[in-house]
Amino acid sequence: MTKTINWGIIGPGRIARKFADGLKVLPDAKLLAIASRSIETATQFGDDYQVPYRYGSYEELVQNPEVDVVYIATPHVGHYAHTLLCLQHGKAVLCEKPLAINSAQVQEMVAMAKQKQVFLMEALWTKFLPSTCKAMELIEQGAIGEVKSVRADFGFRADFTPEGRLFDRKVGGGSLLDIGIYPLFLATTILGKPTQVSALAHFGATQVDEHCGMSLTYANGAMATLYSTIVATTAVEAHIAGTKGSIHIHDRWHAPTAYITLHQEAKESSKLRFDTIGNGYNYEAAEVMQCLREGRIQSPRMSHQDSLLLMEVMDWVRKEAGIQYAEDK
Repeated sequence: MTKTINWGIIGPGRIARKFADGLKVLPDAKLLAIASRSIETATQFGDDYQVPYRYGSYEELVQNPEVDVVYIATPHVGHYAHTLLCLQHGKAVLCEKPLAINSAQVQEMVAMAKQKQVFLMEALWTKFLPSTCKAMELIEQGAIGEVKSVRADFGFRADFTPEGRLFDRKVGGGSLLDIGIYPLFLATTILGKPTQVSALAHFGATQVDEHCGMSLTYANGAMATLYSTIVATTAVEAHIAGTKGSIHIHDRWHAPTAYITLHQEAKESSKLRFDTIGNGYNYEAAEVMQCLREGRIQSPRMSHQDSLLLMEVMDWVRKEAGIQYAEDK
């Protein structure tokens, strides 16, 4: 009989509810504890999801010996401190993307995980979705030849609220950290580290990047053209083109999608369909639990190095586009 993995959640917001819903389809997962800065908020979340332990501080949760792994769902600027808190108490961590605000923080987090020999993974759920896995499998098999172009966008129109997290520079607001990370993740996963990065951003009334356009160039002549915005609705599609064909991941490409389209030379286009189990967040949770059972401190599919590279490129984009956050250190 497979041992149940007990989860705790720090930060009971909207994304935490989606993750909690995802855990429901995993028979070997149990949501055991929830922590908020407000005991009232933790209690409400606990009532909604039948969570046995509810805490009004994060410190209380990490001291619970029954908790095996913690999902961190606080605002971006909290990820660094909250991950270190968990690791210092020997708690495995699945931290919502972005893993931190900058590369220096990610390096410290990875160093702590290695020092304590405790599992740490960035929660980029897209990496584990059936559609993404199939696209990567096709690329690795050479189905579209050598990849020469990656185009991906992610944009939606958010209601402008200066104090809201998307428009508040103090908490890492703007399009890049929140959604621009997805196109960048796709490019770095497929093409690796670029040799050149160009980026432009438009800054709104609260000085966050409301649009960010990115162009990445690679040693083999490949290019990635990426875009994110929080003030307009875009197609939210990804196109991966190679020397022998292309892959189209349909809207919303970063989330569970019903199918992808494969185009190959001298062949008819084919639609590859997927039946997604749960809401999609269960796939990353299942990966964490498998790694814990194998005694790993990182996932071979979303490794520490993957997160370090992604944040290094994000820092590069920020430098080129002039994006700064109040919490940089």
